[in-house]
Amino acid sequence: MDRLQAMKVFTRVVETNSFTRAADSLGLPRASVSVTIQQLETYLKVRLLQRTTRKLNVTPDGAAYYERCVRVLADIDDIEGSLENRGLSPRGKIRVDLPGALGRTVLMPRVQAFHQKYPDVELMLGFSDRPVDLIREGVDCVIRIGALQDSTLVARRIGLYQAVTVASPRYLEHFGTPRTIEALQKHTSVNYFWARTGRLMEFTFDVDGSAVSVPMKGRISVNDAEAYVAGALEGVGIVQAARFMALPHLQSGALVEVLEQWKPMPMPISVVYPHNRHLSPTVRVFVDWVAELFGASDLFKDEDVRERFLRHQAAHPAPADSMNFRDETDQPID
Repeated sequence: MDRLQAMKVFTRVVETNSFTRAADSLGLPRASVSVTIQQLETYLKVRLLQRTTRKLNVTPDGAAYYERCVRVLADIDDIEGSLENRGLSPRGKIRVDLPGALGRTVLMPRVQAFHQKYPDVELMLGFSDRPVDLIREGVDCVIRIGALQDSTLVARRIGLYQAVTVASPRYLEHFGTPRTIEALQKHTSVNYFWARTGRLMEFTFDVDGSAVSVPMKGRISVNDAEAYVAGALEGVGIVQAARFMALPHLQSGALVEVLEQWKPMPMPISVVYPHNRHLSPTVRVFVDWVAELFGASDLFKDEDVRERFLRHQAAHPAPADSMNFRDETDQPID
């Protein structure tokens, strides 16, 4: 029995609370995971897990062994990381989840540059903005937008998100340009709905440091960011879209920004990972690379956005343990 591999299998079973999910995240057959746990218990002469047809519980011995395994595996990662600094190339598989539009616009055009720099690292990119249980689903890190409020997660801010309120020239010629937030009551939107609940997203505006929400009426609702922007381009209605998606259309004149003096409050874009999972050298190089990528992107360079975000942070400081990504209050960028 490979004891190191057995420790990795055991910790993943505990973290995912499932033999099947552990097997999937490790790329192993479920039978191999089950056999490995049995061999490990036989070797240690203790019961690590209590298994029934419906439930999986960690025994007191198993909980103590898990904590030691986490530390041992972290130490091994540190040793390998120190060797990496001596010229060894990081290798392995990284599973990342991020919003689809963000991935297609920023990440995918540069992914070949990442592979040229780190040829032995395999990226598994999941495109979604649904809530992800990183431990249970075997995801190494996620890229998310919004304030974070879960102390079990660590967030590294890599950029700032800004939404803009836009419409096509055709729509504005036909229905007029709203000059006040109240005037939106007479206008139509392409509504965005959250697939999990069906709830419609309201427009939001920063008015003198306070958030103002405006429900919008519309004849069509979508739950895809590209379709959302496409509806605006076709003149169906006004939308409040991600600036990085709207910017090329604003530059070409296909979309026009309205209510420029009242923008939604900027939100942080962060790479998020569990604090109790050691950041491996392979994941670390990806996090550093993606932070550099966002920092160099013209789509997120706007000094006014940065200044407004800092002013808002100073006026509304988050609690010390505030580190959880938002769910349905996020902007649509899936």
